[in-house]
Amino acid sequence: MALSGMTGFARAEGAYGPWSWAVEARSVNGRNLETRFRGPPGFDALERVAKDGAQARFQRGQLTVNLQAKREEAAGQGQVNIEVLERYLKAGEPYVATGLVAKPSLDGLLALRGVIEARDEIDDPETRAAVEVAMAASLNQALDGLKAARLEEGAALAPILAGQVETIEALTAQGGAAAAGQPAVLKERFARRMAELLSEGASEERIVQEAAAQAVKADVREELDRLASHVAGARALLNGEAAAGRRLDFLSQEFMREANTLCSKSTLSALTGVGLELKATIEQFREQVQNVE
Repeated sequence: MALSGMTGFARAEGAYGPWSWAVEARSVNGRNLETRFRGPPGFDALERVAKDGAQARFQRGQLTVNLQAKREEAAGQGQVNIEVLERYLKAGEPYVATGLVAKPSLDGLLALRGVIEARDEIDDPETRAAVEVAMAASLNQALDGLKAARLEEGAALAPILAGQVETIEALTAQGGAAAAGQPAVLKERFARRMAELLSEGASEERIVQEAAAQAVKADVREELDRLASHVAGARALLNGEAAAGRRLDFLSQEFMREANTLCSKSTLSALTGVGLELKATIEQFREQVQNVE
């Protein structure tokens, strides 16, 4: 699977008989997959279609799927809803009696919401099922379009992330070169410190502890090796088939941990400068990784 982003938008339209509809699917970044669905009354089963479709295509992201539908009233026969009409008449009686409003006209009453009900073939179970099938096809079409949009974002992110990994690799190599001068500096400092301790009459145990601390500080090879290993891991994830967002996010934390340790061990301004550049690049890498599925 190519690298996929988490933001995108897609739209699909459809029609069946007197019904027409439009589906809009959009997504933004999210730690997990969350799908929200809005559809017309009476078509609640389509929520499961939307959520199952999202689950089959995506692993992360906050998705919103909206299905807006309308039915041509002219396609059906009108029927007066007597119950609704009587409620309107009863609600208006006090105002008519006091003369605040004129008696309502028949055409005015019939124009009120809910007084005229459209009855057509949608009441037929077979027709309703056919409409739901057609709407479900449009839902899946919109989700396919959303997946394509997220893959386009991933294609745009891939060279950016690859370039940042190359920069991290180059800085790691520079760190190795700079660290080559660190043992000599630390040796000189160690010699001075040993002289101070001897003049103070320090115990043998204290001298051994100081020597061990200086030896650990001098060696940054372990941090550089781990950085190189993480570079290889990042490239494998970027070129792999599986969704890589979570693992790249974890890897960015490991990158930063090694860069911080490198800076803390550094006794040379050149090595410290490399460490700071590493941290800046890793932070940029981490920010971009937040957009990867």
